[in-house]
Amino acid sequence: MAPALRPSEAWKSIPWKKYQRNVFRLQKRIYRAKQRGDVRTVHNLQRLLLRSRSARFLAVRRVSQDNRGKKTPGVDGVASLTYKQRLRYTHLLRDLDRAADPVRRTYLPKPNSPDKRPLGIPTMLIRAYQALTKLALEPEWEAVFEPNSYGFRPSRSPHDAMEAVFNFIRLKPKYVLKADIEKCFDRINHQALVDKLCTIRPIAKLVQGWLKAGIVDQGQTLFPQEGVPQGGVVSPLLMNVALHGLEEDILKAYPERHKPAVIRFADDVVILHHDLDTLHQIKGQAEAWLSHIGLQLNPSKTHIAHTLNNHEGRVGFDFLGFNVRQYHVGRYKTRTYQGYVDFKTLIRPAKKAVKRHLAHLKQVIRDYRGSSQAGLIGKLNPIIRGWANYYRTCSAKITFNRMSAQLYYKLRRWAAFRHPRKWPQWCHRRYWKRLDGLIRFTDGEHYLFQYEQTKIRRHIKVKGHKSPFDGDWLYWAQRLQRHPLKPLRVCKLLKWQSGKCESCALPFSTEDVLEVHHINGNKSDNRYVNLCLLHGHCHDTAHA
Repeated sequence: MAPALRPSEAWKSIPWKKYQRNVFRLQKRIYRAKQRGDVRTVHNLQRLLLRSRSARFLAVRRVSQDNRGKKTPGVDGVASLTYKQRLRYTHLLRDLDRAADPVRRTYLPKPNSPDKRPLGIPTMLIRAYQALTKLALEPEWEAVFEPNSYGFRPSRSPHDAMEAVFNFIRLKPKYVLKADIEKCFDRINHQALVDKLCTIRPIAKLVQGWLKAGIVDQGQTLFPQEGVPQGGVVSPLLMNVALHGLEEDILKAYPERHKPAVIRFADDVVILHHDLDTLHQIKGQAEAWLSHIGLQLNPSKTHIAHTLNNHEGRVGFDFLGFNVRQYHVGRYKTRTYQGYVDFKTLIRPAKKAVKRHLAHLKQVIRDYRGSSQAGLIGKLNPIIRGWANYYRTCSAKITFNRMSAQLYYKLRRWAAFRHPRKWPQWCHRRYWKRLDGLIRFTDGEHYLFQYEQTKIRRHIKVKGHKSPFDGDWLYWAQRLQRHPLKPLRVCKLLKWQSGKCESCALPFSTEDVLEVHHINGNKSDNRYVNLCLLHGHCHDTAHA
């Protein structure tokens, strides 16, 4: 008789490739059955998926290896799982009648607001249950979600929402209702959400337990009567389910030629129409629809503006960190396929976003006054690259130049603080050197990334009816290689590896954690021949 494997060996010997294919095959069948309206088949396949060994193992791997918050403990204090605990959790997931554990309440600061965002952190076992439930629920709802809903959905990004806005206003200026749903996660009606789910009994019972679970806040246990706790694996999906139908309810009240555009990213909503009176009617209609699920619009963040002309002191609007505005131009400056127009649409970084980013840079440079130049460069580069990548799909060239100038002045003050008795010219020669024909902030080995190095490129909006569960891997692989939030190095590796992991040979999805692996183990050797792209869990295995 062969000796039993150790937990670490047993976990590594699991046929993950086979398990992932098994789960995706079931998800694809659920997606197609929902599209053709076969509810009985959807429910039968969901029961099969919940009992699947493959789904249970993938759910545990997702919360213990892939999730970014995997080391955040719940009320039980468990912040990471050993191999033995992972195997044990896969057996515990068989019991679908388990009562929900309390969640731990923590608070995160909101940008540009004195308020704090409450997060509910479930225990690691409840996270695994939620990941398993999400595997069954997500393909069902992805088959029916509205085409202009972009927040918290796989393979959709804020840039898709901005392209949708641009497509609706590029030929004709519109009035815009910029609305924000007040405390969306915290005020969703429990019964209305469960009724809208209309799912099988095991999932409905689990969801009801998570909604009613106690919240441990500063030693006190509170039992909520409404709301979905933020921080759970399935919480974003439940929020999208609750808001599903808003776009359809607004559009069905208007004829085809005069339909408004309703674009939603999570709890931020933009409604565009050429008639002001119609937009006021739509606002009342949206408030009435939201009241049925216990929500309302935030009056302080909801306003009406015009994309070209002044309306109530506003021209244009901010959405997802971008500023959208149209400008009058001469007759020969721009035109469309329908002829000449007298306006041009520009989407640029919002002033608040620029101000917030500069404040962040200022704080980092202040904190690193006593650090070396290499340490400061290593801290600033990811911040600059991430911000520039986010805005590289809009008209940001002028903004990038201004940001580089502002950063240069901040770095000069950093150098002057370190050498108070030296002339500014000496500090400049000490910390700025010519590299590749440019004056760069460098110590000879490490150099600071500049905003102007980011090339502006147009983002292609995702097709409204497409979903990762439709099996069109070629379409999604090509989109992933051009993803606006992926660094250039990752995009090149994705293209060279045909969108597949070098270790397990499975295709990447936008929800996967992508890690750049150094083949020879030397993290300073960043030549492309020494790099390959792996899943987060494959990277953990490579360094185990």
